[in-house]
Amino acid sequence: MEKLKFRTLRADEIDCRVGTVTDSGCSLLMYKDARVDMRLLDEVVGAMNWKREHEIINGNLYCTVSLYNKDTGEWVSKQDVGVESNTEKEKGQASDAFKRACFNWGIGRELYSCPFVWINLRNDEWRSGSNGKKQPKTHFYVSAIEYQDGEVSYLKIVDDKGAERFSYGSSKELGEACLEVEAAKDIKELEAVYRKYEGKLKNNTSFIANVNKKKNQLLAA
Repeated sequence: MEKLKFRTLRADEIDCRVGTVTDSGCSLLMYKDARVDMRLLDEVVGAMNWKREHEIINGNLYCTVSLYNKDTGEWVSKQDVGVESNTEKEKGQASDAFKRACFNWGIGRELYSCPFVWINLRNDEWRSGSNGKKQPKTHFYVSAIEYQDGEVSYLKIVDDKGAERFSYGSSKELGEACLEVEAAKDIKELEAVYRKYEGKLKNNTSFIANVNKKKNQLLAA
């Protein structure tokens, strides 16, 4: 149990939620949903080795997440309280309590180190909210994230059209990819480098620009 460690979240496991809204734009908060917690618990400790329980304490809904310690034959538990959502009160509280309890186990705790994210919005990116105030209608997604010593070192956010809207830090992977591109001795080696990083960097303009530049240099040699 002492060696138990949950991996950091992938970009596709992180959602963007609108925070503060002003006339010029909005802030974004990074969060995980309960399905991510359940998948990670299944992945790391096994579907039969964890359980969740809910109880009311002083009018508040708490969730206890327990993991089975095979070494001692005991269940080890961590608990936290939930906050109701704006839509489904009971379901929202239960889900929030579960997610908070999973934070206590270390799942997604690295999200606390995310930088402040602000997005400036264009005139056509607004809609009228239920309260009569304008709200962002554009959706945003985490397209890339990297960590160093358990904290976010690189973050890239795009909109629903794939355009980059926010970036923080520098990508270690992009730097390594560009170094390999520059070191390629012929077209065959360059193609191998491209295929190696294509899955994650094929939409990265810096990576593609470096590949094309190196390709032209090799063809002209």
